[in-house]
Parts: sequence; structure tokens; C-alpha cells
Amino acid sequence: MADQNLYSFQVKTPSNENLSLEKYKGQVVLVVNVASKCGFTPQYTGLEDLYQKFHSKGFTILGFPCNQFGAQEPGNNEEIQSFCKLTYDVTFPVMGKVDVNGGNADPLYQWLKEAAPGILGTEMIKWNFTKFLVGKNGEVLKRYAPNVEPKEIVTDIEKALA
Repeated sequence: MADQNLYSFQVKTPSNENLSLEKYKGQVVLVVNVASKCGFTPQYTGLEDLYQKFHSKGFTILGFPCNQFGAQEPGNNEEIQSFCKLTYDVTFPVMGKVDVNGGNADPLYQWLKEAAPGILGTEMIKWNFTKFLVGKNGEVLKRYAPNVEPKEIVTDIEKALA
């Protein structure tokens, strides 16, 4: 996976269509595994704030719903989209539901975890709202723990956009 970057991957949209991440080439991207019933779910507000602040400058957020942590994302793709829009007025792309750990982990997440291991070199995603900042060249710049609030990432986003 060493010769891959963000643009090497295709992901599933909520309607189960393939989407090439080549679409985001040249942008700074924050990839986040999200859930509707998690203690960190209010981070949707902060994520949307980041998206609104930096989107016009070449920044996007890609949310990936995941039900692997405490079954906190039980809904189907349609229910998840509705929740994000109605509860948090999310306008950034929220993709189809994925696994981020284990044998069925989405290839994008296999690459992200290998490119930016967590504490003590562990690759496993520990919980919802783990974030990966990807630079304009498609390479992972940094991994953030679930408890890192979106507003704490502003400086890193600004550097990546510069």
C-alpha cells in the first residue's frame, strides 16, 4: 500500500454507487468515521463549522458511518443521511456505511491506518470520530483521536491549505 494515496481509492456513496476519491484531488481532506448515537456525535457541529469555513479554500470532509463501536450507528444509509441533515444540518459528504477494523475493513481505512498509526503504533481505530487529515497530494498528514475537537485541527488545516 506504500505507493497509494487517497486518490487510489473508490468508496461507496449512500446509494451504494462507487465514487472515486480522485474527485478530491488537490484538496485537503479530513476523513472521519462517524456515528449517530455516540458521545462524540455533537462533533458533527464542529465538523460542519470547519467545512463551512474552509470549503471554498479547497477543503472537504468525508464522513464514513460505522457501527463497529458500541453499535452506535445502527441505521441504514438513508436513515443516517436523514439524521445528519435534520439533526446537525450536515452539508459535507457522508458516505455509505463501512467497517474500519477487522477483516472487512474498507480498503481506504486499511490504508489510512497503515499510513498513520495511532498511539504506540497501533493501527486499529479505537472509537467513532477518529480523524485523518490528508494533504493536497493525497498523503496522510496526521491522525487525531476521537476526543480531539474539530476546532483543535484548524491550525493544521490552515497549514495544509497554505
